[in-house]
Amino acid sequence: MSNKPPHPETISAQALGQGDVPSGGLVQAIHVATTYERDADNQYPNGLIYGRPHNPTTRLAENVVAALEGGAGALAFASGMAAAVAVFENLTNGDHVIAPKVMYWALRDWLAVRLVARGVKVSFVDMSDPAALEAVLAKGSTKIVWIETPANPLWTITDIARVANKAHGAGAILVVDSTVATPVFTNPLALGADIVMHSATKYLNGHSDVLAGILVTREADEIWEKISSARASGGAILGPQQAALLVRGMRTLHLRVRSASEAALKIAAHFEGHPNIVEVLYPGLENHPGHDIAVRQMQGGFGAMLSLRIKGGAAAAIQVAANVKIWKRATSLGGVESLIEHRASMEGPSTPVPEDLLRLSVGVEHVEDLIGDLQQALAADA
Repeated sequence: MSNKPPHPETISAQALGQGDVPSGGLVQAIHVATTYERDADNQYPNGLIYGRPHNPTTRLAENVVAALEGGAGALAFASGMAAAVAVFENLTNGDHVIAPKVMYWALRDWLAVRLVARGVKVSFVDMSDPAALEAVLAKGSTKIVWIETPANPLWTITDIARVANKAHGAGAILVVDSTVATPVFTNPLALGADIVMHSATKYLNGHSDVLAGILVTREADEIWEKISSARASGGAILGPQQAALLVRGMRTLHLRVRSASEAALKIAAHFEGHPNIVEVLYPGLENHPGHDIAVRQMQGGFGAMLSLRIKGGAAAAIQVAANVKIWKRATSLGGVESLIEHRASMEGPSTPVPEDLLRLSVGVEHVEDLIGDLQQALAADA
């Protein structure tokens, strides 16, 4: 028998091979207990005290993602936003954070409004421009550099290794939102990141029926202990039923993500140069500004998200979305069904997203059906 560690596909498909020991079931039981019994020596033999800091089912989900990312530990939260916010929980007045100009809108808004209200300075920069990052890095006061790659919804690519080097040189940690890349295509910790974040609602779960967030750390250091303590005290842990659904979803992670990403590349290539489209935004296209970096740090694929900028502005884009029959007009991404959304309408008047942009999340339907539906939607708008 080979002594080599299992491949990521095996880790996710078998959920680390941890079934239900008492019954022999291949799927671990869902543990719903909120409190645990002490033994006669007044100790907790399994290290479990109460449901707020730990749960065996939640721990399994954490262990699977930690293994996929090559991390020292993981924490599961009740949503992607809960996971993201936990990273900033221990910052104090005068600390400094750097984040991308274009990123997941809900977190961008939280940083600009709520974190700033606590006295933390936040700089939003173009992460694809090395000079822009270096101009705002402040040794001693910059505590966190946050990047998202590919970044929602323009799908810009940031060089993780380069930013990690700059952040560490200033004494800051690097946190990477790798929701779109997934562990299938990118392992940020191996490229120098300190923490990787996933909105597990999206690809890790993949079935549009769970809200969840995951943080994975490269080292179980003091910063990680503070984040863990904040989750325990704040009660933001992912519940056991949701964790079980997350584990179920991760069993098909590689199949789903690779299938959807292959389809996304075909869709992007097909509509490049379409007379009713101003621009196709997808890092798998050779003319994408971040393509070369994506080839280097996204192993085996470029993700299943792309955006189309429609000729005629916001009204034309909204009409194209209204014309689709197979694509679903809905927010979110990463599910088995394909979604289309006029993103600027969702984000509001202060959005940096172009008004002519439609965001597409490619699912696992037949790619010819998806292309045909978009073709008729664009033709109906002509």
